Amino acid sequence: MSSPQAPIKAVLGPTNTGKTHLAVERLCAHSSGVMGFPLRLLAREIYDRVVAIKGPKEVALITGEERIEPPGARWYLCTAESMPVERQFAFAALDEAQIGADPERGHIFTDRMLHVRGREETMILGSEALRPMVKALLPDAEIISRPRFSTLSYAGPKKLSRLPPRSAIVAFSVEQVYAVAELLRRLRGGAAVVMGALSPRTRNAQVAMFQSGEVDYLVATDAIGMGLNLDVQHIAFAGLSKFDGHRTRRLTVSEMAQIAGRAGRHQRDGTFGTVAGEAGEMTAEELLAIEGHNFPALDWMYWREAAPRFSSLSQLIADLEAKPDGPPLRAAPEAIDLAVLKRLADMSQVTAKLAGPKSVARLWEVASLPDFRQTGAEHHSRFVASFWEHLVGGVLPHSYVAGELARLDTIQGDVDTLSARIAAVRTWSYVAHRGDWVADPVAMAERTRALEEKLSDALHNALRQRFVDRRTSMLLRKATRDDALLPVEVDADNQVFVDGEHIGALDGFAFKVDPLARVGERKLLLAAAERHLAAYLKQRARAVAMAETQEFSLERDADGRPALFWQGAMLGHLVKGRNLLQPLFKPVRAVVGLEGEDLRAIVEKADGWVQAQLAKHMGGLIALNQLAADAATDGVVRALAARLADAGGIAGRQFLADTLTALPKEARGAARKAGIVFGALDVYHHAILKPAATRWRAALFSALTEKPMPDLPPESAVHLKDWEFASAADCRNAGYRRVGSEYVRIDLAERVVRKAHEARGDKNDFGLDMAFATSLGLSEEGLEALMRDAGFRKMKAPSLELPAADGDDASAGEAAETAASDTVVEEAPVVEEEAAVTVEEQQDMPPVIEAESRDSLPVLESDSASTEVAAPVSSANLTYWRWIGIRKPRPQAARPDQGQMRGKPKGKGKPGEGRKPHAPREKAPQTRSAPAAPTALALQLAALKEKMGG
Repeated sequence: MSSPQAPIKAVLGPTNTGKTHLAVERLCAHSSGVMGFPLRLLAREIYDRVVAIKGPKEVALITGEERIEPPGARWYLCTAESMPVERQFAFAALDEAQIGADPERGHIFTDRMLHVRGREETMILGSEALRPMVKALLPDAEIISRPRFSTLSYAGPKKLSRLPPRSAIVAFSVEQVYAVAELLRRLRGGAAVVMGALSPRTRNAQVAMFQSGEVDYLVATDAIGMGLNLDVQHIAFAGLSKFDGHRTRRLTVSEMAQIAGRAGRHQRDGTFGTVAGEAGEMTAEELLAIEGHNFPALDWMYWREAAPRFSSLSQLIADLEAKPDGPPLRAAPEAIDLAVLKRLADMSQVTAKLAGPKSVARLWEVASLPDFRQTGAEHHSRFVASFWEHLVGGVLPHSYVAGELARLDTIQGDVDTLSARIAAVRTWSYVAHRGDWVADPVAMAERTRALEEKLSDALHNALRQRFVDRRTSMLLRKATRDDALLPVEVDADNQVFVDGEHIGALDGFAFKVDPLARVGERKLLLAAAERHLAAYLKQRARAVAMAETQEFSLERDADGRPALFWQGAMLGHLVKGRNLLQPLFKPVRAVVGLEGEDLRAIVEKADGWVQAQLAKHMGGLIALNQLAADAATDGVVRALAARLADAGGIAGRQFLADTLTALPKEARGAARKAGIVFGALDVYHHAILKPAATRWRAALFSALTEKPMPDLPPESAVHLKDWEFASAADCRNAGYRRVGSEYVRIDLAERVVRKAHEARGDKNDFGLDMAFATSLGLSEEGLEALMRDAGFRKMKAPSLELPAADGDDASAGEAAETAASDTVVEEAPVVEEEAAVTVEEQQDMPPVIEAESRDSLPVLESDSASTEVAAPVSSANLTYWRWIGIRKPRPQAARPDQGQMRGKPKGKGKPGEGRKPHAPREKAPQTRSAPAAPTALALQLAALKEKMGG
């Protein structure tokens, strides 16, 4: 299509300068011509205009998914990508050439600007920003400046309810377009919708509503800035930022001007502004540039090799990634067609079917299939790979295409569903217009066109229906300056109403859509609530910051994580911090969404409440940390306090064995004074077993270990039978000791053991009244398991005889000896030096609290249940025990290497082979201790029983 001798004219200027109108006149003045446009909708608009002049048999329309090409057509209207560059025309024109700076499509416009030429005339249309590029790339071109026909002026921000008629509101997402349109329907009677993703039929139907005056407002995406000619007097920006495929950024001045310039028609002035509360404010510099049509000039345009070589797939990719010779051209970023081609090159099922340059070129054509569904390179490449496997044999099987179209042939669904189906049909429309891809392209094109029109009509009706629906039109802006526009109400049950219509409920700071809402409504209602409730949530945040202590609570959430609640509403979670007593507060997503001062106030309040609760309920743990840091305290005591604090204030004696062994007797006083209790089985701080401390300890360990917070027993429970802790750590942190299949609170278990030690005195065999233990609810098996842990073994009751008169001592001793011989004792030697609880350590055990002395000692919060367990001592409830001691854990250094000992029979090692020879140890004779002498009361009861029996 090149013709160097033909003049090139670059017509530059702002919008509303008649550039497109001038190009259409020049097109029709020549014997043939072609024009490339940035949008399918714009190409269709100009096509309809030229058809009105030349007739339908003379004009062709070619876009990616639409092809109307009568035999002998002389004037072609196309999208830039679809221009027939292999044909010669008398006239050629490219509209909106400044798009050459666009990262995704820029290389297409740059190529057309460099290579598309008419035999008689070539015209490049664009903004003034294109001037440096024209001079650099087309030095022989004649530059023609076109001034704007009318004045464009800034009208300031306006509420949606006060926008003048014949206004277009420009939004930058589908959700925002629909939301604004529905609000306008509620406030001003309705609005038309125009988006680039709409089919021409749907778009024309929507524009007809606006042009005919059926509605006075048009809601559009920024596609309106690409030359769509509409009767618009005012442009209102619903936002000043957009997502460009990589990030959300502020619009450039040129983009703002391109959109704002659609206001006004020919010599009728236009205005522009923002939607109050929706968009931010334009700066003074931006306003001056837009009104004065002064925009930054383009310094470069994107370029990609337009004629790559197809000798191999790697050569094709290398050519497409080649760099331009130099400025002002830049290598184009990787577009989706190249991204798809690279992914196809990594698929063996694709590359296996390549056979020569023709197949490589064909694969490139398939990879260039537009992603109309906007699914992204990864998903689109999988679709293209499947498509290639069907196509590689020649043409697509008729059954394959027919099946795909049949799947899309339904008008059921909401707006989003219908839009997705239309996008899929556009893919097959593109395929149908490739004569080398389908067997019957004419019939297939007709089939896809009819299906697209059918779905487009359904989409148009769905849009109308959505605007009529009252509840889905309930939407307000983010700002709170228009609260009177649509009143918002939150009732006592946290149900949310907008202008009397129920839209959902508040759960703390999170909004939950009405469960009865339709699927298509949910996203819109959620967006509406976020905007409506901004002011209300600010008030709620202030209420949290000023709340009283009793309004907060620490609970488990649905996943078992420790969470902070305010009036039943979750604010956030406790998560891992520097140590056990320094957790971090992490607010939930709904609270994080507040941002700014509101978020800071809630976080500060939560942190303060947590620290206050720790100081109140975890005083024992704090005291242990202070003791560990006290330089004036004995080092072993500090080490004990530190280890006990790390364990949460409770630890088994075996866990602390080495520290307890090294603890001097004279240092124990300082430890006891700090609140440490040395039990026979456990060591703990006296304040750490309170219910509130137990709950906070469970929460702190959950945050530190990042594991679920366990369920805790009832606060008044001292004995648990039908309960199961998930782990020994959970049991200890809850303040309980496992005895067989039961659990008993640690401090009460120590009281039982203390009673046993006091009853035995310096004897090994003794009798004990266990009324206190049984009053706790301990079963016989549980009691025996507890005593076993404490170093006692149960004995059979000795046979007791009455005291013999004068000289019967021998018979009494004989009876005691008989009782000892009948005692059942497990074969475990009593080794005095290995006993874990020595006489000195027994003095450190918690005292047995009898009923008359309980009031003089600290009482736990849950002692209400245990105050009833001290029953009068009954001599008839005696059980008999033997003390054998608790083995101390062997020091680590003294333990044999398990690896060395593995596989060696016990007792068969030879001298010099891993151990030293030694003389055999003489076995000490085992002696049984005599059973404890019966008490006087027991003897009297036996005598009384004998008399009654006699």
